[in-house]
Amino acid sequence: MNWNNFIILNNQQIPAQEISKVHAQKLADPTVADWEKDIYIFLNEWFSNSDFVMAQTSGSTGYPKSIELPKSLMLKSAKRTIDYFGLKADDQILLSLSCKFIAGKMMVVRAIAGQMNLITSDPSGNFDFLQHESFDFGAMVPIQIIKILEKPMGKANLQNIRNLLVGASAISVTMEEQIAQLSNRVVSTYGMTETASHIAIRELSGTRKSEFYHCLSGISVSLNQNDCLQIHFPELTEPLQTNDLAKLQSNTTFQILGRADSVIISGGIKYSPEAIEKKLEGFIGNRFIISSAPDEKLGEKLVLIIEGKPSPTASIQERMKALLPAFEQPRMILFVNQFPVTNSGKIIRGEVKRAIREERTF
Repeated sequence: MNWNNFIILNNQQIPAQEISKVHAQKLADPTVADWEKDIYIFLNEWFSNSDFVMAQTSGSTGYPKSIELPKSLMLKSAKRTIDYFGLKADDQILLSLSCKFIAGKMMVVRAIAGQMNLITSDPSGNFDFLQHESFDFGAMVPIQIIKILEKPMGKANLQNIRNLLVGASAISVTMEEQIAQLSNRVVSTYGMTETASHIAIRELSGTRKSEFYHCLSGISVSLNQNDCLQIHFPELTEPLQTNDLAKLQSNTTFQILGRADSVIISGGIKYSPEAIEKKLEGFIGNRFIISSAPDEKLGEKLVLIIEGKPSPTASIQERMKALLPAFEQPRMILFVNQFPVTNSGKIIRGEVKRAIREERTF
C-alpha cells in the first residue's frame, strides 16, 4: 500500500477511498464536535484530486487571507520534520490543534507521510489524558501549555510528549524558564502559512537550549536591505520575503528581533516593541504589549498597554526605571479590557494602535 493512500487515525487505519464516506458521516452527525469535523473536512480535501490545499493566514499583521498551498510543498515540509526528529512508522503523535489552520493541517500530513498513528484531542480540552498516554511527537500553542502547567501533574504530563513543538504566538520568559526544566525535547518553531508550517527550530530544553533558530534540511536564510528575513527553499526559484527583522549567525541560523511593521519611530529613533517587551516580562502579571500614541514633539511616544482592570501604576513605573534605559521608558500606561487577537491567539498590534489613535476602547 502506498504511503499516502491511508491515514492511521486514533488507532484505526482508514484507506483514502473511504475518507469521502467517513467525512460525510461525520459532518451529518450532530454529536460530532466542530473541531473533529474540521479534521475530516481537511482529510477529504487532502485525498481529493486537487494538487492544492486551501489555507488561511493568521491575520496578525493584516486581514486573514486564503491561499493555495501545493500538496507537494506540504509533503516536503512534513518529511523535513519527520527527519529532523527521527520519527518513524507507527510512532504515536498528538493532534491538539485546530485543523482550520496550517499547524493542525500539517500534523495530519506528517501522520500520513510517516505512516504514524494520529491521536486527536479537543484543542480546548483539559489534556488530562496525558497522565495515561505517551506520545512521540506533538504540537501546542503557549496557552495550552500554560493550562497544563497550572495543574499539579502538569510538568509530568507534558513530559509524556517526547518531542513537543510550541508555536503560533510568543513564548514568555516565565514559560521558557518552566520549559527549560522539562526532561523531554521542547522546541519553538518559526514559520508561517506560506511556508507550510515551520522552516526552523529553536531548542528550549536540554543541553541544546538556544536563542537561535536552526533551519531544517535544505532551507537557508538571508537578509534584505531592511534587515528582514528572506527564506530560500530548494522548491522555489525566488526567496520568500518576510516582514520579520532578524539577526543572522549563519545562512542557516538566525534570531528574530521583531516585526518591521511594528517598529515604532519616536524622536527619530527606531524601537522594536518586542525587544522592550522581553525586558519587562516576568513582573507584569497580565498580558501586555508596547505600542505607541501620537505625540506633538516626538511624533510617536511609547505606550505600555496592559490587559485587565485598571490599577495603580506607580510600582510598575518604578520597576521599569530599573529594567529599561531612559529612552525606552513608556511615556504612558493604558489598560484595556481585552486585546484583539487572531484565531490562533496573536495580538493584532495594528488594531491596538488604531484604537489608541482613534481613542477607542476595546
